[in-house]
Amino acid sequence: MKIEYPNAIDCSLHPAPDNIECDVLIIGSGAGGGIAAEIFSRSGLNVVILEEGPLKKASDFNMKEADAYAELYQEVAGRQTIDQAIQILQGRAVGGSTTVNWTSSFRTPAKTLSFWQNEFGVTELSSEKLAPWFEWVEKRLNITAWLVPPNRNNQLLADGAESLGWSYQVIPRNVKGCANLGYCGVGCPLDAKQSMLVTCIPRALQSGARLFTRARAEKIILDNDKVSYVEVGSMDALGQPKTSGSFRIHAKHVVLAAGAIGSPGILLRSGFDRFNPLIGKRTFLHPVTASIAVMKQPVNGYQGAPQSIYSDQFLWRDGVSGELGYKIEVPPIHPVLASTLLKHHGESHFNLLQDFSRLQVNLALLRDGFNADSTGGQVELDEFDYPRLDYSISESLWRGLKHAMMSMVEIQFAAGAKAVMPLHMDAQKMSNWKEAKKQIEDLPTKPIRWQIMSAHVMGGCGIGNQGESVCDEFGRMHQFDNLSVLDGSIFPTSLGVNPQLSIYAIVAKLAASLSVRLGGELPKDLLIEN
Repeated sequence: MKIEYPNAIDCSLHPAPDNIECDVLIIGSGAGGGIAAEIFSRSGLNVVILEEGPLKKASDFNMKEADAYAELYQEVAGRQTIDQAIQILQGRAVGGSTTVNWTSSFRTPAKTLSFWQNEFGVTELSSEKLAPWFEWVEKRLNITAWLVPPNRNNQLLADGAESLGWSYQVIPRNVKGCANLGYCGVGCPLDAKQSMLVTCIPRALQSGARLFTRARAEKIILDNDKVSYVEVGSMDALGQPKTSGSFRIHAKHVVLAAGAIGSPGILLRSGFDRFNPLIGKRTFLHPVTASIAVMKQPVNGYQGAPQSIYSDQFLWRDGVSGELGYKIEVPPIHPVLASTLLKHHGESHFNLLQDFSRLQVNLALLRDGFNADSTGGQVELDEFDYPRLDYSISESLWRGLKHAMMSMVEIQFAAGAKAVMPLHMDAQKMSNWKEAKKQIEDLPTKPIRWQIMSAHVMGGCGIGNQGESVCDEFGRMHQFDNLSVLDGSIFPTSLGVNPQLSIYAIVAKLAASLSVRLGGELPKDLLIEN
């Protein structure tokens, strides 16, 4: 069935509209913005959605990496921390990162929610209060366990874990009619991935919401202690600001949902740090380290569901606040992505890619923010007022990265790897676990040498007690009654799981509450006790 997008205006193709008025302005169309847009619009509120990226549809997704990274990702998939030590993959299109993620869907761990309650006073987001919202979202987005046999890349993770006696499970995915193509990261050509692009955004537009694409929120303008309007700049077809084409949007309530770099960035650009110096601080990644195995038989990791098996054997390895734990998964192995992340060069790079069809890759997502040493990073503005993330790697994070590398390599040898190489500029292929263990112990823990990446950014507008946070536990910014943040930037720490389902459920709960406060009438399926 063809998905329609009524009320969508591409600001790269049209002149700037006249100044606009609405009940709710949502800045961003990703996991937070998309789910909020559906709830607000179905509640009868007049909604406007801003998205600085393009509106792309299934017919635009040609499964070509070079096209997708340029059109659908922040900074052509080249976003990095200020010191260039961590590569950050984030979406920049209608649907945000949900349009290009790998569909893995996990509920927020109960231990994470309990930590938020105990450390930050967040009582509204307990496992019990969130359970019906997880259920609503899972039904809405068809999130279920993936019952198709895993591809070889994922199966080898299961084989290695089983050989070692370690736990592993099947990953739930938000898909419907999935053909198991394996190219989720470059946009689904079948509309099978139940991203915001094909679910909540179209439903919001059908309910009367308006969508402006290639439109960037420049500044939030205040009138005393209330938001008066938002200055919006038009972008051209290449995603660059136009020299003309600015306009204003006056909204009774403004919702920031631009992601955990974008939302703090807009607040900083608007000078809100003079009211709250914590804006942009405690921004967390799931720092990711990876190991590469050469198997004896073909793996062809570019085929089949990108992620379907995971292991939480070490997620809470030293309790909640001790040494940092990690979740082990695998990434899809596509040639452009692989050659970009494998920063070796020359003969070493050439030789590694000769084994491309036989490569199996494990990755570990470290949960940051749970002890005094892991305070995350800080969003700052560059000389062009563009947001950048400063993210120093703490000693506890280095220890966690090394521990995770040991575990991933051990799994690969247990699964029958012919050779394994840690993703580190000084690493060499090793043919047995004993050699590899010694090499990992000796690898220098230095930025850039140790190759780190992340696709999960959280925090920077954390919720909690006033004076210790940016927002209250309903997502409202302290001091400003008509300004809320409804995306992953409100998380006080990282999660320990892929964040999309957590954002969906938490934002659904908070958006439903806000809809009622703004005079909306919730539809029957959203009459969930708050």
